Amino acid sequence: MKKYLTIIFSVLIFTTAHAGMSNDDKSKAWDCVGIYMANYFLPSGEKFEYGMKEKSISTVKVLKTYAIEIGIPEKKWDEGVNKAVDKHYGSKYDKAKTDKCHTFVEALVPNGAERVKKVVQTLY
Repeated sequence: MKKYLTIIFSVLIFTTAHAGMSNDDKSKAWDCVGIYMANYFLPSGEKFEYGMKEKSISTVKVLKTYAIEIGIPEKKWDEGVNKAVDKHYGSKYDKAKTDKCHTFVEALVPNGAERVKKVVQTLY
């Protein structure tokens, strides 16, 4: 009986961990990563605050870490990121889109805002 309970409990934990990001959430997360990377590599002459770049690159790291934590294979995550970066690379800074992504990430990732702040603090 204990073996069956252990197996059922393990399956529930794995299923719950895997359920952390739906396909729609993955698409949104990848799109946000593309936006964040475009922010980080803004074309010359674009005006920005340096803190925005720090938050953008930190959020990219947090999203990848979270994706791996919930069981998304790193290779699959990176493939989605590459497509999103290709889509957004060279775009101008869009504060509304960036803020929408921040809100999305903070809702998606447990303790998302705190995790981003922690990564920002470790950049230097």
